[in-house]
Amino acid sequence: MRAVVFEEYGRLAEVREVADPRPAEHGVVVRVEATGLCRSDWHGWQGHDPDITLPHVPGHELAGVVEAAGPRVTRWRPGDRVTVPFVCACGTCAACAAGDQQVCERQTQPGFTHWGSFAQYVALDHADVNLVAVPEEMSYATAASLGCRFATAFRAVVQQGRTAAGEWVAVHGCGGVGLSAVMIAAACGARVVAVDVSPGALELAREFGAAACVDATRVPDTAAEIRDLTGGGAHLSLDALGSPGTCAASVNCLRRRGRHVQVGLLPSADGTTPVPMARAIALELELLGSHGMAAHTYPAMLELVRSGAVRPDRLVTATIPLDAAPRALAGMGSAPAAGVTVVEPWR
Repeated sequence: MRAVVFEEYGRLAEVREVADPRPAEHGVVVRVEATGLCRSDWHGWQGHDPDITLPHVPGHELAGVVEAAGPRVTRWRPGDRVTVPFVCACGTCAACAAGDQQVCERQTQPGFTHWGSFAQYVALDHADVNLVAVPEEMSYATAASLGCRFATAFRAVVQQGRTAAGEWVAVHGCGGVGLSAVMIAAACGARVVAVDVSPGALELAREFGAAACVDATRVPDTAAEIRDLTGGGAHLSLDALGSPGTCAASVNCLRRRGRHVQVGLLPSADGTTPVPMARAIALELELLGSHGMAAHTYPAMLELVRSGAVRPDRLVTATIPLDAAPRALAGMGSAPAAGVTVVEPWR
């Protein structure tokens, strides 16, 4: 099969022929019809993820068709249209038994713990626990956008963030995750303040329901601006980018007893990121993480999509062939895309 492969961190990947994967006894091989290009893939390519072993094939948000299934798989068969959370759970550890597959103790992640979906085929573990059926009316490009950014945003806003109608929600960073969060929070009846450095990203945020937008290149203190706009601060704030600056701004923009959810990855040289904990103490803030979403919790999100209350298809702003993926991946560090770029490996 053809796949995007990199052999050195930070060096431009290339498309080459590699061996087809085989399913584990409990797993499947999926023929990839579409896979999203995510900033997490860029972090992996930069060497920020300790699970990656070189040479490596990135890609973790995908949709496609089951090509082959292992003998222990009971719920899926070749020809099924599927997607999958980027965290593939084992189904048997204590976290999984509690329903928290998104923090499985023995999780695997395509594109990180093993070769991913920037390829014509990808192997996925524990299929009966992790696969999600893709409705016939949903395109593969839309389904691919669900597995990481949209599902992550849904859990961050709805399950972790507990947003409610009438609340103010601040979203820092309007890439794929951030725009998904804007759309979902607005659908929940929240008033959304979107923050970004890109006028194009902020325009999309307005289209997806943001009540106010803050251009971080023109405002010296985005947290103060949000507190002014919201009459005291956001009830819920998400760092959807992942940087020390956006993390701090997200905490600092909250009102008393507000909730911060960290969604974007925060790599740093020493493994820690400064957080304004004095404010967290004084205002009794909640600081939460959000790490994907378990497959068994997809129905509520899919129903919101089916009803038309949210339109993840509108997040897909570009589709590219596999040959264009290496340069698109490299470009994410300097200019993260507004919206979602989807790679179609069979083009």
